Amino acid sequence: MAVATNKKLTAKQQEDLLNHLKARFEKNMKRHAGLDWAKVQARLISKPEKLWSLSEMELTGGEPDVVGFDKKSGEYVFYDCSAESPAGRRSFCYDPEALAARKENKPKHSAVGKAKEMGIKLLTESQYRALQALGHFDQKTSSWLATPDDIRDLGGAIFGDYRYGKAFVYHNGADSYYAARGFRGALTV
Repeated sequence: MAVATNKKLTAKQQEDLLNHLKARFEKNMKRHAGLDWAKVQARLISKPEKLWSLSEMELTGGEPDVVGFDKKSGEYVFYDCSAESPAGRRSFCYDPEALAARKENKPKHSAVGKAKEMGIKLLTESQYRALQALGHFDQKTSSWLATPDDIRDLGGAIFGDYRYGKAFVYHNGADSYYAARGFRGALTV
């Protein structure tokens, strides 16, 4: 898929992305039992800026898929569903403040900063645990998670992974970064 400019997809990019998302949707029905792709697609077409964000999720290796529907808002919920933390979003520290605080060996970006650029949000701990209930993700990698302010205020950030048959959430310094740690995003459409 070609990179989109100006946060808009061309008609061809939109068609390609929708076909790709539909194929993933149909292949992974257990993630969204009872939902109808035609309704998801109609909602996506009506929100071109969300399609751009989904394209960014796809381009960075996230493999976004529908994981729920909010009856109250009428929005579909997408999460990154790649088996491992998205390859195009690894080796980032937690947020722009942590990136600015590093004096040496700065990573190329921060998870929070990149997510904002993409128009998505980092998964929360509860969203990450819900994702893990749909399959086993991050068995070799880990993913930064949206960190509560009280932890971040003390210089920390949380991340999750799946080891020994369980989902774990743990902490690290927000300025740390690892080749096997990226972040997973959520998008409501």
